[in-house]
Amino acid sequence: MDDDEVLHVTVDRGVATLTLDSPTDRNALSRAMRARLRTALADALADDAVRVVRLDHTGRVFCSGMDLREAAGGSAQEQGVREFPELLQTIWSAPKPVVAVVRGSARAGGVGLLAACDVVLAGRSATFAFSEVRLGLVPAVISAVVLPRMVRHVAHRLMLTGQVFDAATALAGGLVDLVAADDEVDAEAAGLTGELTAGAPSALAETKRLLRGGQERLDVDELLEISARRFAGEEGQEGIAAFRDKRRPRWVPEG
Repeated sequence: MDDDEVLHVTVDRGVATLTLDSPTDRNALSRAMRARLRTALADALADDAVRVVRLDHTGRVFCSGMDLREAAGGSAQEQGVREFPELLQTIWSAPKPVVAVVRGSARAGGVGLLAACDVVLAGRSATFAFSEVRLGLVPAVISAVVLPRMVRHVAHRLMLTGQVFDAATALAGGLVDLVAADDEVDAEAAGLTGELTAGAPSALAETKRLLRGGQERLDVDELLEISARRFAGEEGQEGIAAFRDKRRPRWVPEG
């Protein structure tokens, strides 16, 4: 698939909307998607006409995380997850507000993508899961942006169980900032971005630096090594194969 086909960009009234548009692979963070996101984010942040960045999606899935087809068989040094911290860092430290609009499901790295944003708006039917442990993986890299957001004990439970949780749980746990009825998401998103564009650009940038509390750079080197090693390791490859084959991984007890 051509890189330009997996993500589309529009700019209107100071808002750059980056729409993930690869529904056939559940908007996974494939090589093409990562490359397009990097370019689109860089362009939006460099454009003085853009005041706010909105991360949106087509289809029933916001983002399913790393593309597991590409992760099959690669060594730790070859795993695409190694590029993921750059995307998170770009969003995390962007001088312009970044808003995530989640209409459907978000899983694993997809949860990390939205957690790096400044404000997350979710539709009432949206669902979330830190599915890594059920695939033999570890939510290491995304923990750098998820843990500062979430109520610690809630994150603890959800990361260990890997269970699917709803928008109300995400809101109570701090992962999501706002929840709207599914048919009101567009109106709520427009209102939110309109409020953000009312702020002065340099004041917004300085406020964002203040809110990050001096943590503008994510310290992810060790976390990245953990993630890459797990993707390439025996359990990770078994989990990926089980997901692909639609079966239970070997470590799940019978019965």
